[in-house]
Amino acid sequence: MAVKKKLWISLTAFILLCFIVEIIGSFWTKEAVSIWYPTLVKPSWTPPDWVFGPVWSILYIMIAIAGWLIYRARHSTKRTVALILYGCQLALNFIWSFLFFSLRSPTLGLIDIILLCLLISLTIIKAWSVRPLASLMLIPYLVWVVYATSLNAGIWLLIVN
Repeated sequence: MAVKKKLWISLTAFILLCFIVEIIGSFWTKEAVSIWYPTLVKPSWTPPDWVFGPVWSILYIMIAIAGWLIYRARHSTKRTVALILYGCQLALNFIWSFLFFSLRSPTLGLIDIILLCLLISLTIIKAWSVRPLASLMLIPYLVWVVYATSLNAGIWLLIVN
């Protein structure tokens, strides 16, 4: 019974961590989305604003479960590296909303999100040998962040040109 309780507590902790990232990110985003973001010229492939919330909510659940799966793996150097990369990518994810929306800086956002793509990719690669399912669960996240990178880059290009 104690083992099952520990598993549920650790899963809950990963879910809470990811939703704290989402909630704080949405706090940083809220004002800029209604005031600044609508004034930007955006690429033609920008989806409607209502798409972002549901997509990110689903992705954060998948990110949390992936992190939890890595955490549950047998202790090893590979597991430690995968968890460090996981934490670093989550930190960059957390910072992006602040850079892009709060600071209103597509340039800083673009630098961050390019690094985020790299760290998500490294996390997927390193987690594969630890817990393949965790790697697979992070692939939709990487795809979405690559798409978000194209949006960020498109906005940046439209601003600098």
